[in-house]
This record gives sequence, structure tokens and C-alpha cells, in this order.
Amino acid sequence: MAPARGGAAASVPVDDDPRGRWRALAVLGMAMVLAMTTWFSAAAVLPQLRDQWGLGTAAASWLTIAVQLGFVCGAVASATLNLADRIPPRRLVLYGTIGAALANLALVVADGMATAVPLRLATGAFLAAVYPPALKCVATWFRAGRGTAMGVMVGALTVGSALPHLVRGVADIPWETVIVVTSALTVAGGLIAELVATDGPFVFPTARFDPRQVAAVLLHRPTRLASMGYFGHMWELYAMWAWFAAFYTEVLGGGSSAERGAAVATFAVIGSGGLGSLVAGRMSDRRGRSYAASVALAASGAVAAFIGFLVDAPPLLVLVCGLWWGFWVVADSAQFSAIVTEVADQRYVGTAVTVQLALGFTLTVVTIWLVPVVRDALGWGWAFALLVPGPALGLAAMAALGASRPGRTVVHSH
Repeated sequence: MAPARGGAAASVPVDDDPRGRWRALAVLGMAMVLAMTTWFSAAAVLPQLRDQWGLGTAAASWLTIAVQLGFVCGAVASATLNLADRIPPRRLVLYGTIGAALANLALVVADGMATAVPLRLATGAFLAAVYPPALKCVATWFRAGRGTAMGVMVGALTVGSALPHLVRGVADIPWETVIVVTSALTVAGGLIAELVATDGPFVFPTARFDPRQVAAVLLHRPTRLASMGYFGHMWELYAMWAWFAAFYTEVLGGGSSAERGAAVATFAVIGSGGLGSLVAGRMSDRRGRSYAASVALAASGAVAAFIGFLVDAPPLLVLVCGLWWGFWVVADSAQFSAIVTEVADQRYVGTAVTVQLALGFTLTVVTIWLVPVVRDALGWGWAFALLVPGPALGLAAMAALGASRPGRTVVHSH
């Protein structure tokens, strides 16, 4: 099926080419898995960098925080300039992956934090040109089943984010090798998006530059409620992803062998969110976006409340709880994006998604920094328990959204 061109979205029935849309989703999902491997590349080799550069806990945190801040800066610039609505999404993904890969690769010649932090900032900024336009591209293939499709994409991001831990854990290799491998994988993802993937029939209208759309996103109540749910979700998610490996290393007793075992366990825990995102996506298409998000928020928040207190429990028990946490902690993410693509001004969907992401990722900086501080003062139990207010806020926002649109799964307000 040839992609529609021009102004309004095409009126082609969604089921005209069902195999085509699932094939496109598979290609874009694979591109996302590969493209996002640079996100946690430094976090995966943090023990080695800590030893080589003599880093303390606070300094080590900044290798992850810098990526989050870079993503925020990139997302703000993209939203202000409406880049995701002015440049073809797959082309923007390619540009972003090339930039992220080069910034990540430069870590191999870094000699300490003074060089590494700006490079991680740049990596995050370029990745802001990868994730939002990829979501927009998928949305051009799906009206019905959009929740499932978004779930697949967030699942792909999840697996891609976890891959550096697997590369680090399967063999005792130099940290530079992990950086080189993840850089190559990221470029491969961008090339797949640009050269293999295609746009769908439901193309969003082309936008003109209008910085007022940034404020308009937050003034629109359904979009604002979806974003509030996303903010609560993000308060928990990246702190969990960033610090689970350190937590599980302590569960295993510490040491180099424990670090490798924790790396593999962390890949499994984070990667389980890929399946969780798919399950929640299918649930949202059947029961509603806010319902699926609420289930995930409640399940993940419950685990955050107690898992840190299990640091001295049998490692297998902790791993099982971690897998359950990882399954649900990211499962709701796609639904907040799906809601925005359905209720926002269709000319500025890319900008709306990018604004949501920018503000959400700003919040992650707070908890990524706080978790090790609270851990050092009070232990892992309270460090992870401080994440619980995020899911609680998300649940309140989803209750308000569900009450305002009872029984409605997919909403088109424009």
C-alpha cells in the first residue's frame, strides 16, 4: 500500500493491508532495539569506569543523569522547532542515531568525568531525535490496535536499553568493547529505520513552525492528564533501571563475579518489560488506555515499596520480584504516548509527544540522583520506596482521565 501524502490523514481502512502494518511494526521495532543501545552503555560498564577513573557514588550517577539531561535538552529543542513534525520521522531517526553513536564512541578516548559528562549529554540529546519520531512513524500505520503497536515500540526500547548489560555480562571484556559494539548497533538501527522501514497510510498533516504549540500541549486537559500519568511513571522507571544492577550486585555479595551476574540479571529484569509492554498494549486496546496504565502503575509501585528491604533475602527470590517489577514498570509507558497521539492536535502530534517526553525525563534526574543518596543514608529499602509516590500520582491522573471519558478506548478530538 502506498503511503498517503499531503494534508489530512488518509481514509484508507486500517485492515486493507494488515500484514503490511505488522511487518512495518516489526522492522521499526528492530530498529528501535538497536538504536537505543547507547542509552545505558556507560551504566553497563560503570564498575569498570569507577575503578579506572576513581569515581565516587555521586560522580558515577552523573554518567546516567547526563544522558537524561541531554535527552531533555534535545527534546526541548526539537519541540520548540517542531522538528518531529517538519522532518520526515525516519530521516530524523537516522540523523539522531548517527549523532548518538559518534558521541558514545568518543567515550573510548575520554580520560575522566570532565570529558565523559559532555559526551553523555550529547548522546542523550541525539537520542531525542530517535524515540519520539519513531513513535510517530508507527502511529502512521495504526489507528485500531495503536496501543499494542506502541507497546511493541516501548518494548523494543526496553530491550535495547537492556542490551549493554547483556554485552557486559556474557563475557569478561574491556569496557571499550561494550562502547564500540553499542555504537555500531545504534547506527544499524538508524539505517534500518531509514532504508528498510516505510511510512504508513495514516500520515499526519505537515506542520509549520509554531512555538506556541509547546504551551498548547499542556493546556489541553486530556493531553495534560496523560502527561501527568507519564510523569508519575517516569519518577519510578529510570531510577529502577539505573540502579537495579548495583542493588543486585549487593544481593549477590559483591565482587567482580557478582557484578557480571548482576549484569545478566539486570538484562533479564529490564528486558522483561518488553513483554510487559506488549501485554499492556493488548490490554489497552481491549479495556482502555487508562485501565491498562493503572494496572501497570499499581503493580510496579507495589514492588517498589518492598523489594529494597529484601537485600539480604535469597537471590532467586529477589530476582523473581525484580522480574515482576521490570515487567510492569515500563508496561504503561506506551499508553501515555498512545493517548497523546489520539487526543492532541493532529498537526503537532510529534511536538506533543516530545514535550511529554522532555518533562518526564527531567523528573528522572531527581530520582536517579536521590536513590544512591538515600541508599547510603537509610539502605536500599527506603531508596526504592521513595519511588512509590510516582505511581500513586499516575494512578490519580488515570482515574481522572477515565472519569472524564468513561468507556472510551481511542479518542480522536480533532
